[in-house]
Amino acid sequence: MPIKVMLVGLGPIGAGIVRQVASRKGFAMVGAVDIDPAKVGRDLGDVSGVGRPLRVQVTDSISRTIKARRPDVAVLCTRSALKQAMPEFEAVLNLKVPIVSTTEELAYPVKSNAAAARKIDALAKRARVAVLGTGINPGFIMDALPIAVTAACESVRAIEIDRIQDARIRRLPFQQKIGAGLTRDEFMKKVKDGSVRHVGLTESITMIADAFGWKLARVAEEIQPKLADARVSSEFLTVEPGLVCGLVQDGVGYRNGEPAIKLHMEAYLGAPESYDSVRITGTPPLAMKIAGGVHGDVATASMVLNSIPKVIHAAPGLRTMRDMVLPGYWGG
Repeated sequence: MPIKVMLVGLGPIGAGIVRQVASRKGFAMVGAVDIDPAKVGRDLGDVSGVGRPLRVQVTDSISRTIKARRPDVAVLCTRSALKQAMPEFEAVLNLKVPIVSTTEELAYPVKSNAAAARKIDALAKRARVAVLGTGINPGFIMDALPIAVTAACESVRAIEIDRIQDARIRRLPFQQKIGAGLTRDEFMKKVKDGSVRHVGLTESITMIADAFGWKLARVAEEIQPKLADARVSSEFLTVEPGLVCGLVQDGVGYRNGEPAIKLHMEAYLGAPESYDSVRITGTPPLAMKIAGGVHGDVATASMVLNSIPKVIHAAPGLRTMRDMVLPGYWGG
């Protein structure tokens, strides 16, 4: 029997998950929830661009949908901030349904989210289900994959991970999150209030350090604007020369006074080359590069779906990609 999936949050990532479910025989979409009145009451296939009716009506109630549709798993694609997403987690766990979520801060909760993580862990254990935060970044390309690569090492002294993306192929909310179209002053103001940044570098650094058994003295992040030197356009935005076309963000974990974990990310409209790379200083030294990079939107939806079979059989509680069985493609 296919795994019955309920989705909460029908933004671009949620819609991408629906389209993948519709194409894989191992899954069946049985429920969908969104707070947007323009989506509630419509057929999920219409809302998500599947191209055919799915005979699933979008609702605005998590609890009513779970009780009516009895899903095997709930996928939460609502917010990046864990504390803001807590009501959705509580509503699902109170009805004893396992969760896979794209909430970035859930991927590996750090000190600022420790209390919320403990609460989710306790609710999940009481419900006897597992909860996983995952995605492509955080969740795989800058943490789980590099950790797996170091399995071939006798020793590791430092690790550097680069993610370079031409953001023209990404969804509009992502392009807005990296500040595309802003002036430098507007960009720095939004960096200060937290509305422009990639969420997840600190979480990924902490996951890597814990996997290596390293104690970090501190973790630092820096965000700078990338300015367009010529007009550049995506499907959604046109950026004039001198305006921000994206960001450059670095996260560094320090150990014994030295930078031991370096995560470097560039996401901007018009990047000449997209790629993902890992460089390990150790025995043996290793280097890996994925030419063309991993498409963040498609891969995030894929990570969620491919993790579901592992999550529904995982030990109860809050799980991370560090302690889960690493997923692979699963079509049913």
